[in-house]
Amino acid sequence: MMGDVYQALSDPTRRKILDELAARDGQTLFEICSRLAMRHQLTSSRQAVSQHLGVLEAAGLIVTRREGRYKFHHLDRRPLEHIADRWLKPDTQRRPDEDQHD
Repeated sequence: MMGDVYQALSDPTRRKILDELAARDGQTLFEICSRLAMRHQLTSSRQAVSQHLGVLEAAGLIVTRREGRYKFHHLDRRPLEHIADRWLKPDTQRRPDEDQHD
């Protein structure tokens, strides 16, 4: 699963989508496309943005909810927190000289 997260984060458009959801969570596809065009001068088609959202959702970085005919996209920070925890928080269980293979 972590490989999916890294792959999803490797694309600059997907990182910008995550930035926009971090700034204002719970956006529709139309809102995301509008913000990408206005704030980042990205004029990707709705279909292309929808595909990016699919990759982000498959990686666990966003979750969606439906309300009537609208689909709202929300940032899920848990995979990113897992990455940060891995390298930024001290692990009291490991000894510094232990060889860990993940």
